[in-house]
Amino acid sequence: MTNIFESIKDLFAPLVDGEEKKPLHTGEVTNLWVLLTLLEEGLIVYQLGLNTTKDDQLVHAFTNGEQLSRSLIDRLRNFFIKEGIPLPPASEAKPKSNQDTIPLGVKYTDEELANLVSAKIAAEITLIGQALAMGIRNDVCQKFFEIQYEIFKYGCSFKLMMQNRGWLKIPPYYYPPGLPRN
Repeated sequence: MTNIFESIKDLFAPLVDGEEKKPLHTGEVTNLWVLLTLLEEGLIVYQLGLNTTKDDQLVHAFTNGEQLSRSLIDRLRNFFIKEGIPLPPASEAKPKSNQDTIPLGVKYTDEELANLVSAKIAAEITLIGQALAMGIRNDVCQKFFEIQYEIFKYGCSFKLMMQNRGWLKIPPYYYPPGLPRN
């Protein structure tokens, strides 16, 4: 049975040994393409939140999320260009707007915005987990792993903020038959 250190060594050995890179397979390209699309469209979610909320904690969280997304997008776009992968079309950035001018029937609440970001984070992490399972090239797996780590780090702090605010949507608890309820 291998341990974590052997697994990490096996992941990075081809990168250090200068192994010839094989072309990306269609699954790797598809997952990279979908991830870049999720990140680019996710910028709109952060901009929507920044244009809607006045909550200082959410403004800070959305600003950090937008900065992280831009960094990840730049890394992926550079990789796409280097590998010859066509870039997906991206939506235009939202212009800055005044939160007070949004009609109440259209305006998202802070809780709705937070849950929208939470769903976006969950989709990204799920996609990356699937991509890691399909990945063949170690440099691509490493890229997915690094991105997942960054998103996971951000997501953990975001989830804690949501828990503290009572905004985290928790399914009903499951109590197996016969289990005492404390």
